[in-house]
Amino acid sequence: MTPGARIAAAIGVLDRILAGEPAEKALVNWARASRFAGSGDRAAVRDLVFDAVRRKRSYAALGGAETGRGLMLGRLRAAAEDVAALFTGEGHAPAPPGPEEAGRAPDGAEALDLPDWILPRLGERAEAVGRALRDRAPVFLRVNLARTTQAKALAVLAEDGIVARPHPLAASALEVTEGQRRIDGARAYRMGLVELQDAASQAVVEALPLRDGMRVLDHCAGGGGKTLAMAARARLHLFAHDAAAQRLRDLPERAKRAGVRVTLTDMPEAGAPYDLVLIDVPCSGSGSWRRDPAGKWRLTPESLLQLGQVQRAILARAAAMVAPGGVLAYATCSVLAEENESRIVDFLSENQHWEAQQMLRLDLAQGGDGFFLAVLARKDARK
Repeated sequence: MTPGARIAAAIGVLDRILAGEPAEKALVNWARASRFAGSGDRAAVRDLVFDAVRRKRSYAALGGAETGRGLMLGRLRAAAEDVAALFTGEGHAPAPPGPEEAGRAPDGAEALDLPDWILPRLGERAEAVGRALRDRAPVFLRVNLARTTQAKALAVLAEDGIVARPHPLAASALEVTEGQRRIDGARAYRMGLVELQDAASQAVVEALPLRDGMRVLDHCAGGGGKTLAMAARARLHLFAHDAAAQRLRDLPERAKRAGVRVTLTDMPEAGAPYDLVLIDVPCSGSGSWRRDPAGKWRLTPESLLQLGQVQRAILARAAAMVAPGGVLAYATCSVLAEENESRIVDFLSENQHWEAQQMLRLDLAQGGDGFFLAVLARKDARK
């Protein structure tokens, strides 16, 4: 495919996304209907599409319309590329822009590619957060330090053409700089020496007060990334639960590959009490919008309020399963204070027998996703 044809393909996919079709589905449907497109073409179109979704507001302003065509025009203008050379109308390239597509400079929340209503919630951090979320997220691996070292993992990855480097957010973190698309087939991955996991997510697990012999519940386990990261830090009796049980379907195989044992449970209360309960609660996902850019545009003030109700309910449920003297760890991949510090302040004001041992905020500027962690301890009947 020519560069112009790739842009035309991205325009078509973006129009379907803007009409409400999920991005992954729109890309898969395009690929299935475009057998002529090679792997390089598919990757290029994918990059164009996700870049445009991340920067939808600024590109729409620069391109004159919130359409697939407008977003691609805006992208070229933002990068100071030659629009006329790619919008030629020849072959499979899109037609030249008309005078109504001149566009304008984005302003305010538009320039930061954020919804207007989010801006005041971020306060003085708005510009830094907005600009960070406009770019593609790095790819990180977690080294399974229970089975290997960083140096050995790097060497095995290099054998498969994957270049990585240690990242300061966590002792187990590697940032992949070359060969990202080879990871799934890499020997280090298949041997359980590394797992895909954001560096800030790894840092959250490193901050947990884990020790050998603890009974630990990962209550909102999702795919089980933090479950496996905890298993690599200490010899634990690990339990994993998620309200959507299908999210855990791959965890047994991943745990086997990593050489650890995890008990999946539909009824976590049956195994209580636990020495530590981790709740990575459902949240806005605002700290990981680089990975799920559509989430930035889906979130509304109303849905944020609903998430708050869910977070409060999970906090109450999880707290009841913590053993006397135990720990409740509350985490989000959010940059919004009302899901983070404010949520914990409210919980502590209503639950006098709990105290905060640590509150950790990991900002996007540190390289990983935006994360928050509160480590809470029961004050009553200490062991």
